[in-house]
Amino acid sequence: MTGADAREPAGRPTKVRNDLSGGVVGASVQSGSIEGGVHVHLDRDGVVPVPRQLPAPPAWFTGRDRELDRLEEVRRRRDPDRPTVVVLTGPGGVGKTALSLRWANSLAPHYADGQLFVDLNGFSDDTPTDPGEAASSFLRALGVPATAVPAHLAEQTALYRTVTADRSLIVVLDNALSAAQVKVLVPSSPAGLVVVTSRSKLTGLLGEGAHIVEVGPLAPSSAFTLLARSVGEDRVTRERDRAEELVSLCGGLPIAVRVAAARLLVRSRWSVGRVHDELVDEQSRLNRLSPDGELSVRATFDLSYRMLEPRAATLYRRLSLHPHGDFGPEVASSVLDDGQDTEPLLDALLDASLIEERAENRYVLHDLLRLHARHRLDEDEPPGEPGRVLRRIAEWYLATAMRADKLLTPHRRRLPYGFATPAPSVRSFADRAEALEWLEDERVNLMAAGRIALEHDLAELSWHLSDVLWPLFLLRKHHRDRLEADRRGVVAARRWGNTFAEADMLRRLGRALTTARDHHEAERCLDRAIDLWRGLDDDHGVSTTRELLGLLYRDTGRLDEAHDQFTAVVEASEALDAPRPVGLALINLALVLIDLGRAADALPHLDRAARLFATLDPPDPYNAARVTVTSAAAQLGAGDPVTASDTARKASAQMDALGSVPGLAEAHRVLGEAVLRTGGPAAAHDHLAAAERLFRSIGSVAADAVRERLDALGPTG
Repeated sequence: MTGADAREPAGRPTKVRNDLSGGVVGASVQSGSIEGGVHVHLDRDGVVPVPRQLPAPPAWFTGRDRELDRLEEVRRRRDPDRPTVVVLTGPGGVGKTALSLRWANSLAPHYADGQLFVDLNGFSDDTPTDPGEAASSFLRALGVPATAVPAHLAEQTALYRTVTADRSLIVVLDNALSAAQVKVLVPSSPAGLVVVTSRSKLTGLLGEGAHIVEVGPLAPSSAFTLLARSVGEDRVTRERDRAEELVSLCGGLPIAVRVAAARLLVRSRWSVGRVHDELVDEQSRLNRLSPDGELSVRATFDLSYRMLEPRAATLYRRLSLHPHGDFGPEVASSVLDDGQDTEPLLDALLDASLIEERAENRYVLHDLLRLHARHRLDEDEPPGEPGRVLRRIAEWYLATAMRADKLLTPHRRRLPYGFATPAPSVRSFADRAEALEWLEDERVNLMAAGRIALEHDLAELSWHLSDVLWPLFLLRKHHRDRLEADRRGVVAARRWGNTFAEADMLRRLGRALTTARDHHEAERCLDRAIDLWRGLDDDHGVSTTRELLGLLYRDTGRLDEAHDQFTAVVEASEALDAPRPVGLALINLALVLIDLGRAADALPHLDRAARLFATLDPPDPYNAARVTVTSAAAQLGAGDPVTASDTARKASAQMDALGSVPGLAEAHRVLGEAVLRTGGPAAAHDHLAAAERLFRSIGSVAADAVRERLDALGPTG
C-alpha cells in the first residue's frame, strides 16, 4: 500500500493516497485513517453459500401449459455434452419472464449447485447490461473473491467456465439483447440449464445448441382466468361478456391485464363494464399516438395513470429518468420538490401495478411502463424539467456516496462540489461496514449515474461520481468498473476544464491499467499526470504519482528505475513533512532492494519505517504489520533465518489479528522458507501449504509459485 499525508496550502483539498503495492497480494484493509478497531471477519472454512438468486414467479401465474410442456420436452432431450440452452422469445409484456421464473423455480431441486439470475436490460431505454459485469457478479456468487475477478472479459469468461465446469446450475438470463451478450454467461457443465428471455429470437445461439420457444399472448381463456384471479371470480363472472371483451382489448398481454385488474381492485364499487367502456372510448384519442398492436396497452396504462393523485403521478413519470435498474424509496424522494415522504406514493403505484417491488424496499419499472412514464413526462412536464430531475437523481447518488466515502477514507484529498439543490433523505451510515455495503449494493446505479451525467454534459458531476467510488474499488476491486470509471473521469475532467481533476484521475487510471497489465498505457497516463501536477506546483501530487510509477517499474522488472523512484518519493515525502508516506515509500524501497539481492541494505529502511509507524496518531496497524513481514523477508535474504523465523511468526500473529488473508499468506510463505533453512522440512511444508491455501482463497497468482516450491521440496514423509 502506498500513501501520503501532506500538509496542504490553504484552500487546497486534503487527500491521502491509498494504493496496493509491496509483498501483500490480494484483498487488504486500507484507509487513510482508522479510528477504533479494525474487524475483518473471514470464513475460515471457505464455505460458499449456494446461490439462490431466482425471484419468485408472479402470484397469479396463469396458463402456459403448452409452453411448459415444450420446455420439459427440451430438457428431457438434452445433449449430454453441453448445457441445455432455451430461448423464450416474444413481444414485450407477454409474460416471458414470468414463464421463465415459473419453470426455473419448479426445477430448482434438480440443480444442486443453485440458481443464478440477471436482468440483461436488453430492451429498455437504458444501457444493456455489460456481459462482463454479469459474469463478474456470477463469479462472486459462485465463491470467487471480488479481488480475484479479472479485469478483462476474455479472462472472466475463461474463469467462469472453469468455475462452472462441474456444477449443476440453473442460469436465467432475462431480457437479453443479443446472442453475444448471452454466450459469455453460458456455464460449461453439461449438467447446467440456461433459460434466456428476449424479444429477439437470438438465432446466433442456434450454433450453441439452443432451443427457441416462442411465447405469444395469453389465450382468451387464460387472460380471463388471470383477471378473475386478480379481482375475484364472482365479480368477473357476473359480467362475463364485458370481462372477455376487456381482456381482448388488453391484447392478451399479462402486464396490461394486471393494470386493468388493479383499476378494478382500487375501485371496488366499479363494474367491469365501466373499465371496459373507458378503454374503448380511449381508442379514438390514442389512435394517432399508438403504434399498431400497442393501442389498447397504452390506453390501459393511461387510464391507470389518470387515476393517480397528482404527487403520485409526478413520481411515476419522473421515475422514468432513473438511470438504471431498481431503486429505493430514498432516491424516489429526490425527484419531488417537497421533501415529503414518498412511501405512500410508492404504495399507490404498487396498488395500480405501475411499478413492481423486486425485493424489500426495492422497486422497478417494467420496460413498457418506463416507456409509458417517459411519454407522460414529455407530455405533462415543462421542456426543461426532465434535465433538472435527472440531475437531482444523480446528485442524490453522489451526496449519499460522498457520505460513505468520507467514512471509509476520511483523509484523502477531495475537490468540493456545489449541488444544484440540496439532496433530500441522504442516509447516514452506522459504521464502515454499512457504508461499504451500500456502495456495493448501489454500484450499478452509481456507475449508470456517472454515464448519464456525462451524456448530458454534466462533466463536473460525472467526474465526482467517478471519484466517489474510490473506497469501493480500493476494498472490493471491481477491476472492469474501475477502468471504466477512471477513463470516464479523465474525459469528464477535460470537458470540465479542471487540471487538478484530470491529473488525479490520470493517476488513478495509471494504477488501474497497471493492475490490468496494460503497462504501456499505464506509464503514459502516469507520466502525463506528473506533468500536470508539476504545472500546478503540486509536489504532493507529483510524489504520489511517482510512487505509482515505481510500482509499475517493479511490476515490469525494471528494478533499478523502481529503486530510483522510491528513493525520490522518500525524499519528497520528507520535504512535505509527511511521516506516513515516508514509511510507505520505505517499505516499497526495501522490497525493491530485496528483489535486487540487496536484502541487508533494506533492513535500515525497514527499521526506520517501523519507528515512523509506531509514532502515528491515529495508528496504522496494517502497514506496521507489513513492515514486520517485509523485515522477515529481508532478514532471510540477508542470511539470518533464525531471526527471520522469529520475525515472521510475529508478523503472522499481527496479520491474523487484523484478518488480512494476503498478509497472513505472505507471513506463512516467509516463515516456511526460514524454517526450511533451519532444518525443519516438515514444519516448512506446513507453512508453505498454508500460504498456498490462503493465496488460492483470494485468487492470487502467488499461489502457483508456492505450489511450485512445494512440488520441488517433494513429500516430507
